[in-house]
Amino acid sequence: MAKFLEYQGKEFFKQSKIPIPEGIVASTPEEAKAAAKKLARPVMVKAQVHAGGRGKAGGVKFADTPDEAEARAREILGMDIKGLEVKQVLVEEQLDIVQEFYVGIIINSAQEVRGPVLMFSPDGGMDIESVSSDRISTLNVDVVKGLMPYDTLNMAASMGVAGKPLRQVADIIFKLFKMFQKLDCRTLEINPLVLTADGRVIAADCRMAVDDQALFRHPEMGIKIGREFLKEPTEFDLIGWSFEASDFRGTSYVAEMTPPEVVAKGGYVGYHGIGGGAAMIGMDALNKVGLKIADYADTSGNPTASKVYRTTKLILSQPGIDAYFLAGFMMANQEQWHHAHGLVKALREELPKKPGFPAVLLLCGNKEKESQEILKEGLADLDARIEIYDRERVYDATFIAGRVKALVDEYKKDQSVSQGDN
Repeated sequence: MAKFLEYQGKEFFKQSKIPIPEGIVASTPEEAKAAAKKLARPVMVKAQVHAGGRGKAGGVKFADTPDEAEARAREILGMDIKGLEVKQVLVEEQLDIVQEFYVGIIINSAQEVRGPVLMFSPDGGMDIESVSSDRISTLNVDVVKGLMPYDTLNMAASMGVAGKPLRQVADIIFKLFKMFQKLDCRTLEINPLVLTADGRVIAADCRMAVDDQALFRHPEMGIKIGREFLKEPTEFDLIGWSFEASDFRGTSYVAEMTPPEVVAKGGYVGYHGIGGGAAMIGMDALNKVGLKIADYADTSGNPTASKVYRTTKLILSQPGIDAYFLAGFMMANQEQWHHAHGLVKALREELPKKPGFPAVLLLCGNKEKESQEILKEGLADLDARIEIYDRERVYDATFIAGRVKALVDEYKKDQSVSQGDN
């Protein structure tokens, strides 16, 4: 799912006429000070990361003056929250809160539901999983009938909301669902939705994730990569995504795992898996022999030869890798000769640039015999350390990882000798 930061989601709230606190996003302490000065009131400085629990991690702090906002931002920016670096903060007006609510919508894929589920609780500000079931109102929304204003009124009233806040709360729940539909969300939450001392009901937070498969309908969102991606995508990542964005036949997932400057230190393999679970087996085996992966790639689901070719070319383009490893640890029912054709074309173009470079290929499954013939005939004359394996080694990850390690050691030894001669 494509996830959005709080301030990004709140921009969509604003467009949907859901009330939000006044706030300004900042990337430096100085910007946070300027934002607090512009707001001219006590503020909260909130870390913007794709992770929950930021308050407990120290990622939400109060500031009464612009100088305090600058100091709090300095403390928060650069923090590590659940493995994610804080690069932005939201400087937002403090609210005088009387009560906190929770409202959220998710897609429930269970056979008996298969649709959106709307949830409301008068116990906001805490994980919904921690709230007792008698304090949560849920509604499986009929995708044909849709949601009616009286549905949200009944939902809020059933949880004890009364008086002037009732219509405000019900209206926000209704607008939230309409936004959920319009933007093809998988998850949309306000936690907390707050009632202030002056009688306003305001969305104090936002958690939003959109269905990857619907992003092509929302260019206005500016999402560079249409899948869950928590870091800023590199050029490598963007090139890899372009294979998926333009061709829906099979999968060609490619992502940079290690920065090039780290790969250059040695011990990294250009990694190409077939199937997620099988790819994990190969990664684990490489780690056990002291090798690491520069990238993660998966071509499965019967991809075309062109997708395999482009993925392989991208993997081999990484400077400093010590080997290329196709980890086909699965008896795939896809027609593997597509892989074989794509691999041969890519390796024939790239391996001559790297004399003696190791390439270990494990490929088996449907059309295995034909695929093995394509690989062996197509790569026979290349000046490279190429080893090709079939189903006899599909369960022998330890052996194959050992062969990758042995070939890497030979390759690096030859490189050292060659550099010594020079």
